Amino acid sequence: QVQLVESGGGLVQAGGSLRLSCAASARRFSSYAMGWFRQAPGKEREPVAAIIWNNGNTYYADSVKGRFTISRDNAKRTVYLQINSLKPDDTAVYYCAADQDQPLVVLHPLSESQYDYWGQGTQVTVSS
Repeated sequence: QVQLVESGGGLVQAGGSLRLSCAASARRFSSYAMGWFRQAPGKEREPVAAIIWNNGNTYYADSVKGRFTISRDNAKRTVYLQINSLKPDDTAVYYCAADQDQPLVVLHPLSESQYDYWGQGTQVTVSS
């Protein structure tokens, strides 16, 4: 069982930046594919970004390309999401997800069904 704990959310003005963190309890953290998803009020959860370690690639939803950056620090067992140029539409609960089956996840890295482990989420609110 892997536990994921997100942090770094908050209230920020449009145009500002935040860095979200997700700390994982997995001993072999480097063997896990990691993803970020978000859910806005009244909407379904949607993908944001993913990082697959076995091929070192990152993946982004079209809506966040150029503004969001996913990265990981395997020594700290942490994945990050740097969010720049925040917009009110970015307001959502941001969830971290993990899965150990990287060869499978890499086929559809932005599909939430690929991930077995989820955090509780961190709220990001962007004011206009």
